[in-house]
Formats: sequence, C-alpha cells, structure tokens
Amino acid sequence: MRIIHFSKYYHPALGGLETHVRTLAQGQAKLGAEVHVVAINHLDQLDQDLGNKSLGRTYSKEVNDGPVKVHLVGRILNIARFDVPLGLTQCLQRLNRLKPDILHLHAPNATITVAMTLCRIDGTLVITHHSDVLKQGLLYVPFSRFEEKIYSKAKTLISDSEQYVNGSRLLSKHSNKTCVLPLGIDLSDYLSPSSATRNWKEIFLNQHGPLLWLIAGRLCHYKGIRIALEALRDVPGKLLIAGTGPLENELKRLAFKYGVSERVVWLGKVGKDELIGAYLAATALWFPSNARNEGFGQVQVESMACGTPVINCEIPDSGVPWVSINDLTGLTVPMNSSKALASAANSLHESAALRTRLSIAAQARAKEIFGDRKMAESSLRIYEQSLAGQRHLNSGNGH
Repeated sequence: MRIIHFSKYYHPALGGLETHVRTLAQGQAKLGAEVHVVAINHLDQLDQDLGNKSLGRTYSKEVNDGPVKVHLVGRILNIARFDVPLGLTQCLQRLNRLKPDILHLHAPNATITVAMTLCRIDGTLVITHHSDVLKQGLLYVPFSRFEEKIYSKAKTLISDSEQYVNGSRLLSKHSNKTCVLPLGIDLSDYLSPSSATRNWKEIFLNQHGPLLWLIAGRLCHYKGIRIALEALRDVPGKLLIAGTGPLENELKRLAFKYGVSERVVWLGKVGKDELIGAYLAATALWFPSNARNEGFGQVQVESMACGTPVINCEIPDSGVPWVSINDLTGLTVPMNSSKALASAANSLHESAALRTRLSIAAQARAKEIFGDRKMAESSLRIYEQSLAGQRHLNSGNGH
C-alpha cells in the first residue's frame, strides 16, 4: 500500500500532531507500507525554527526518516498561521505520478487543505480531524469553504476519540463516515526507562526535592497554566514546566505575582530522556487544559505509560478525560478551578494508596489502548475499508 501523509510540519518540529504523524508513518512503514510525508519545512538554512513566525524563508528538500520519505516544502512567509508555500503544487504533481493508494490529511492544516482542493491528486482521501478551528477570525470564513469541500470529498474521517465527534461541527455533519482511531505512541522508552532517563529522575529529585508536579506542553492560551500557577499556592512541592511558547514571559510574571516563582522550575525545551525522567520523578502530571483545542492530550499517555497519574479537566466534548479516566488512571476536575486542581493534587500527595492504585491502572491502560503498533494496524484496516470506494480528489476546474 502506498500512503502519503499531509502534515503541517514534521519532526523535529514539536507538537502533538507532528509527533503523531511521525509515529503513525513509522509504524505503517514497519508493517510493509510505502510511506511518504508532505509538510512545510519549518527550519531555515541555519536550522532555526520559524514555525508560525511571520517572516523568514525556508527551502524545499527531501529527507529520509528511516523508512519514511519526507517531502519538505519551502515557504516565503506566514500570514495568520497560514504558510505561503514555494513549490507545493509541483511537489503534489510529482507525488501524483507515484499513483498513491491513500492520501491522509492531518487537519487543521490550512496551507495543504487549500492546495489539495485546487490540485488534482489521485488516491482515496482520509482525514484525521485533530481539532476544530475554535478561534475563528475573519480569515476563517474563506478558508471554511475549502475545508467543507475537502471534508465532503473524503472517503473516511478519523477522530482520536468518540467524545470529540459529538461536539465537532464538521465531524457531526459527516458522522456517517467518521470512525475513531486513538493516538498511539512507542511505549518502550516509557515502560522500560533507560539508565539516562533514570539519571534524570534522580537529578530532578536531588535538585528540587521529593515532591514534584509536572506540566509538559506548549505554553499557550488553552493549556490552563495560569490555573496551575494559582493552584500551586495551596499545594506543597515544586512544579516543573517543560515546554516553551508565546505565554512564557506572561506566565513567569504571574508566578511572581502569585508568590510561587521560587517553586516553579522552567525547564524550557527538553529532550526525550529528560522529559521521561521528569514524568518518573513527578507525583502527578498536571493537565489543566481548558478548551476543545485540546482534543486528546498525548502527554497524558506518556505520563500514564510511566505509571504517573494525571490530573486533567472535564473539557466538554473532548477526549481528554477519556484518555485518563477519573479515579482510574488519575483525577479529573472542573475546568478553570484552581481550588479543585489543588485539592486533587493534595489528595495524591497525602495518600500513597491512591497514588499506587492510579499508577498501576494508568500503565495498564496505556499498554492496552495506546501502543503505536496497535494504532498502525488499525489505521491500515481503516484504509482497506476506505479503498473499497476509491475515487480521485479533483477540483471542479480540472487543474
């Protein structure tokens, strides 16, 4: 089976979508598929991450990520999170000559959605809907027409949880062709920590004390980190924050305002060994996201695989509280309640029996549901079902 994934960016870009695309592509290739990935090149010639920065040019190139062929398309600039590409149409035309079986778009992805709508690409279209576009500015109105067209043409739509389907305008509109594929990860490094990972655990405990909490992810508006900083006022121990993002300076000012700055450790961008060490050192992962932009929360799976309970929030129509289940693998609290988050953390701190019970169940659930091989095998079955009604994607103007 010849598969082309369409991602916004690709490894080493950070982000749940990018991590998922790489994991899925690698898993499918291991099962014998020929796998390609198309993404915008987020790195300039000095390997600086331009990401969603407005200015800065990157160039097209092709690289091999193990068995996966990655086609990185250059960009001129970024306007309102829309990368203006260089050579994307030509890239799609070249790939079309490969006669792909499956075109797998990972959305939201404005740049490639528009290009795929305007260009003819042969193959059966499958879309993974990672999140609704919730901050809908004026630019969303024209983009929504491309979005509607591409979703209508897709043979199959995929959500990572059933809960997210219910609250999504796009998915509920096409519920007759929507299925669920939970995100999976390579669990091996989490289930069997390396010596380097264990060393990081000891470093965190020795430097910062025996009671640690962890937040891992991009420092942006829907992560609810302000609530976490407020909750820390009523919780002993230190809070490790792994990640960077646009709100970093504002959050550091808030930590000072709340009087907890000396108990917050800003780790910034961390490597995998360091992150897993932080999971192992932490009493719990705090996951206070408070909007449906957070549809799943892959760091929850990573934490669970390490046997670290999760404190998450009851986000309506989101898969977050399904990934880590209240009183089974962690504790779920109301959104935007620092008091509830603090109470849950103190419960875990004060009860070794509760921590142990949740830890054992968390690791068992991660192994049962969220492994990368299981995800890859399930995805190929979805493709096979989709191929039964194969058709090509073609705009009405024939270009």
